[in-house]
Amino acid sequence: MSTAGEIKELKAQEQNEEFQTQHVLTVAGAHFVHDTYTGFLPVLLPLIRNQLFITNSLAGSLIIWSQAPSLLNPFIGYIADRVSVRYFIILAPAVTGTLMGVLGLASTYWAMAMILLGTGVSIAAFHAPAPALIGQVAGKNTGRGMSFFMAGGELGRALGPIIIAALLVRFGIGGYWNISIVGWIISAVLYFRLRNLQAQPSKNVIPFRKLWPKAQGYFLILLWLMAFRALLVVAVTIWLPTFMQDVLGSDQWIAARALTIVEGAGVVGALFAGTLSDRTGRRWMLMVLLIASPILALLFMNSTGTMSIVLMLLIGITAISPTPVIMASVQDQFPENRAFANGVMLAINFVTRGLAIWGVGALADAIGFEQAFFWSCILALLSVPATFLLPLGNEKELAI
Repeated sequence: MSTAGEIKELKAQEQNEEFQTQHVLTVAGAHFVHDTYTGFLPVLLPLIRNQLFITNSLAGSLIIWSQAPSLLNPFIGYIADRVSVRYFIILAPAVTGTLMGVLGLASTYWAMAMILLGTGVSIAAFHAPAPALIGQVAGKNTGRGMSFFMAGGELGRALGPIIIAALLVRFGIGGYWNISIVGWIISAVLYFRLRNLQAQPSKNVIPFRKLWPKAQGYFLILLWLMAFRALLVVAVTIWLPTFMQDVLGSDQWIAARALTIVEGAGVVGALFAGTLSDRTGRRWMLMVLLIASPILALLFMNSTGTMSIVLMLLIGITAISPTPVIMASVQDQFPENRAFANGVMLAINFVTRGLAIWGVGALADAIGFEQAFFWSCILALLSVPATFLLPLGNEKELAI
C-alpha cells in the first residue's frame, strides 16, 4: 500500500511530465510584452543616429550596452537552478518597459548607453530563468514549450516596430514614455499567476566542477554556430529599417512595416520549429533552417514588389526559428542545470549578437549597407558545419 507521501510524490512527478498549458501561455505572454519594448530599438536607431549626429557603428554600439549584461546570464541561471525561478521573471516587464519608455528623453550618447545598460540587466533577469521555467512546466514536450515561448517573444518584436512608429508620430521621440505602464500591469499579472506555481529548483543539480567538462565542448561548438548565424539575424532584424531607408529609399513607416513582416513571420517559424524538432530531430531542423535563411536573404536583395514581401516572410520563418530549437537542445543536454545552461547559451547569444550588430554597422560605414548585407548572408553559411559536431544527443539525432 502506498503512503500519503509516495502518492503526493507520484502526483508531482505526473504533473512534471504534463504540458501545463496555462503556465506556458502565461510566461509566453510575458515574453510577448517584454520583447515588444525591446522591439522599439531598431526603429529608434536611425532617429538616434540623426539626432546625435553619430555614425552607424556608434549607433549600433548602443545596442551592445544592452547586450553587455548578458554576461550575467550564467550567474543568474546558476542561482535560478537553486531557488524558485519565478521571482526572476515577475519584475522584468515593468523594469524593461520603464527604461525603454524613458530612452527617448535622453539627449546624449552616454545617457542612452546607461539606460540601455540597465535595460540589459532586466533582459538578462528575464531571459535566463524563463526558458528553464518553461522547461519545467512543458513536461516531455520541451520543444513545443520553447516554440510557444519564442513565438511570444517574436510576436512582441513584430509588433514593437509598428507600435513605436505610431507613438513617434503621435508624441515624438521624447513623448512616448507613458507606454511604460503596460509593463507594470503585466508584472502585476505575473505575480498573481505565478506566485503559487510549484516550480521548484532541481534536486539533482550537478556541481559546476563536474558539469564544466561537458559544457565546455558543447558551448564552444554552439559559439561557432551562433557567431556566424548572428550576422544574418542582425542584418535582417536590427539593421533592416536602416537598410530599407538608406539603400532602398523607404520612409520610416515602410521600414517599420518591413521589420514587422519579418518578425511576424518569425512568430510562425518559432511556433512550429521547436515542435517539429521534437519529432524530426534537432539537428535536421537546424541544418535546413541555417542553409535556407542566407539563400533567401540573398534573393531578397535582388527582388521587388510582391516577391520581396514573400521573401521577407520566408526569411522571418527561417532566420529566426532556429532559436527555440537551440534552446530545446540545451535543455536536452543539461536537464539538471537548465537555468545555468540556458544562461550560458543566452550569454553566447547576446555577446555574438552585440558584436554582430557593431560589425555589420562598421562594415556598412566602410563599404555600404548593400555590401554589408551581402557578406552577412555569405558568412552566415559557415554556421552549417557546426550542426554536424553539436552533440544534440537524442535517439532521432543519432539516427540521422
